[in-house]
Amino acid sequence: MQVLVIGLDQPDFSGEVLAELSRLRSAGIVRLIDVLVVSRGDDGAFETLDEPTAMTPSRGELAAAVLGSGEDERDSMASDGPERPRRPTWSLADSVPTGTTAAVALIEHTWATPLREAIDRVGGVPLEETWLARDDVLLLERMMSHDAP
Repeated sequence: MQVLVIGLDQPDFSGEVLAELSRLRSAGIVRLIDVLVVSRGDDGAFETLDEPTAMTPSRGELAAAVLGSGEDERDSMASDGPERPRRPTWSLADSVPTGTTAAVALIEHTWATPLREAIDRVGGVPLEETWLARDDVLLLERMMSHDAP
């Protein structure tokens, strides 16, 4: 599962992003689990906003439950067992700056399940996951195009 936090200057739920997620779901690549739209005031407090009308039935409730779990619950879930190290917990407050609005999507990458299971079978532990920034992707694409035959 991925938590994808998208900053929004002017929340515009035209349906374009949901249409792309629907296309990816039809292709068996991803499944949108839930979306929570939040606004973070200058004082740091979060307010839940209305979700897009074409949203999933849970309407942000799953995302809020997972992302808003208490510290005690997080502590009990932070370890995969005695042989695995504690993983750091993720915080919405670390991802959404004050004075901004964001859509928080829970996305299941269905293509990744067999890969994750293979990593588990060999005793592997993911140490980091991230997306390259747009400028880094463009740089990488330019570098790869120079190496192409």
